[in-house]
Amino acid sequence: MLVNYSSSEDEESDGGRKRRRSGDEAEKTAGSKRSKPGTRNDQIGDMQKKPSRTNESGTRILPVPSSILEMFKEDSVEEASSDSSRHGGRIRSFRHERGNWATYVYLPYFAERDFEELADRLISAAGAHGISLTRMEEFHISLSQTVVLRHHWIEPFVLSLKEALAPFSRFLCVADRLNVYANQEKTRTFLGLEVTLGQDELVHVVGAIDKTLKASRLATFYQNPSFHISLAWCVGDHKERLEGLCAQLQGIVHDSEDGGELTRLWAEDIRCKSGNKVFSFQLHRD
Repeated sequence: MLVNYSSSEDEESDGGRKRRRSGDEAEKTAGSKRSKPGTRNDQIGDMQKKPSRTNESGTRILPVPSSILEMFKEDSVEEASSDSSRHGGRIRSFRHERGNWATYVYLPYFAERDFEELADRLISAAGAHGISLTRMEEFHISLSQTVVLRHHWIEPFVLSLKEALAPFSRFLCVADRLNVYANQEKTRTFLGLEVTLGQDELVHVVGAIDKTLKASRLATFYQNPSFHISLAWCVGDHKERLEGLCAQLQGIVHDSEDGGELTRLWAEDIRCKSGNKVFSFQLHRD
């Protein structure tokens, strides 16, 4: 924004007949035109406080007001999305950047109310021992690590994943053994139900997913994974404390089972979540 100012000499030279105002009149006029904070004139004053520059032709270049610069501050989104206080104390395992989409592959588990009540009883029992757990917002079995995709990589990655999973038929899983897990950074601890039936099928599915990840030069899944459904989590490394409670908590699982139905799930479709987009790959029936 360029602003032109006229000097008193310009006023006098305009026809040579304008009379310079008295000092008192000038002070009165200047006071009446003094700007209020936050107005356009306030921004102009902000520019005047900063040193100006000149370009190659010698033309004076006024600095951009700080209020305008703040509008385009790139770190504002990053700071908000990385603020752990906004996410229950959770900390990102990698830096968020514009255009990067956190992506992972999983087997969804659509929990009934009885399963959620089981999770709540386990959380209550752990709380009685001073461990505060938060129930997962959704339940699933992870089939990949979380990786980062650029936006233009998503479509080819999903098409490749669809082709890799096309040969698989649906299968049964049972997850009925309590276990404790921690993320790689040891910033979160999870209480989960480990899969005891269906591991071989899951290993084959992960092998197909890993081939797609390798082709995209992305990290593959863990070696010798313990497939599980995470039930609840807490901030920090409390693995040893929770492991000490597993025998007691396992009794709650056994007492809550209704013919094993609570801990059974059919693998009917594999899903890939990339950012806020979810892609589903149906497994065919035999």
